[in-house]
Amino acid sequence: MLKYKIIVAGAKDVGKSSLINRYCDNIFNENTLETIGVAFKRKEIKLKENLKIELNIWDFGGEEKYRILFPAYANGATAALLLYDTTDKSSLEDIQNWVKIIDESSKDIIKITIGTKIDLKEDREISKAEAIKVSEKLNCYGEPIGTSSKTGKNVEKVFLYVVNAIMEQELQVCSQCGEFFSKKLKICNFCGENIELNMAL
Repeated sequence: MLKYKIIVAGAKDVGKSSLINRYCDNIFNENTLETIGVAFKRKEIKLKENLKIELNIWDFGGEEKYRILFPAYANGATAALLLYDTTDKSSLEDIQNWVKIIDESSKDIIKITIGTKIDLKEDREISKAEAIKVSEKLNCYGEPIGTSSKTGKNVEKVFLYVVNAIMEQELQVCSQCGEFFSKKLKICNFCGENIELNMAL
């Protein structure tokens, strides 16, 4: 099984824990307590018979005092979900602070912007166009995805989107057996095909 570390970052009260709880446990609580420091959950995804991926999802408290912990936990991450609250304009601006820390840890971390609380349409302060502009400026993967942990809208989509991005960056298909395996390996761990040898030929 392939395992990947996913970090979830954003300002206080943007809905990081709610998104993770909805995805991992299919629950939503209006009175979710704020994350003290760091929280962690696992989720296994079966993409095909011989391809399982385990996402190790790290949730960071959004308060300023916890950000000192972030660089250490960002180390080794494959992807980062950058959450902003669509009803709070300042939360989109705050993403830039998280990206700065992430980029200092590794330029290879896949960054994806996620809008939360899209069910609160009347309170919306951030348009999709504004979010796209920020996302492009920060070199994030694809366009921002709007979600609602309360209704469940697009929550599953977010993590499938992450997995697709990871597969593009981290995995390759064996020309011999057709299975996916890590780009870090030079030999397919399913059939033993030597990728380097084939490229040389």
